[in-house]
Amino acid sequence: MTMNNREYTNRTYRQHLRQERWCTFTIVHKETDLWIGIDKASYREEIRAYALSRVIRLRQEMDTYLNQDPEYRKALIPYTPRTEAPAIIRKMAEVSDVSGIGPMSAVAGAVAGQIAAELKTAFPIREIIIENGGDIYADIHEDIDIAVFAGSSPLSEKVGFTIRADRSPLGICTSSGTVGPSLSFGQADAVMIVCQDCALADTYATAFANQIQTTADIEPCIEKIGDIPKILAAICIKDTQIGISGKFDFKIWK
Repeated sequence: MTMNNREYTNRTYRQHLRQERWCTFTIVHKETDLWIGIDKASYREEIRAYALSRVIRLRQEMDTYLNQDPEYRKALIPYTPRTEAPAIIRKMAEVSDVSGIGPMSAVAGAVAGQIAAELKTAFPIREIIIENGGDIYADIHEDIDIAVFAGSSPLSEKVGFTIRADRSPLGICTSSGTVGPSLSFGQADAVMIVCQDCALADTYATAFANQIQTTADIEPCIEKIGDIPKILAAICIKDTQIGISGKFDFKIWK
């Protein structure tokens, strides 16, 4: 979980989803900080304790492996894990082979997707959203609007997509070169990527955020994104400029 020293900024979109639709809670363990929304008809109090137990177990598995294979954590290009690696470590390596960067680029999306899968297996949940450091897993039956957090850009939380329920479950992941603790080699204020695989969306978001240094880089980046069938939608933001690609309706907030 490579870090740099940029100040982390809380994302206020945790407060934007319709409260009458969701029961929401947070799970915090070590550096992991999940915001979880369950539709009110499906919510049961025991889901909270179960989610915490699953996060603790998952972090133990990952931390144990990463301590044994420190090169995995540091890799900036695709890396093959050891045969005894847990499933989530193998998953991160698999999607990073596609994006062409290091496997830790997929960690937040992979954790969100894994915890969602375990909760859906254990409980009869109709709708679930898990947000992990700006990366979102969504399994929904009604459309939702998701705004892009883009730090100091005037477009931050002013633009986004209407995420269609008929395409879920989905990963909606955002990477930035100017906001947050995660390593980035670019200067994008935000790159949001939507894929059906949350870990894949996460690693692609990082990969394309790495490619944006100035506003001139947005157009070629969007052209590359448009050629990738597994990317369903994307938004790239640098300063006051924006590039858009994909299958979802673009939305503007005043």
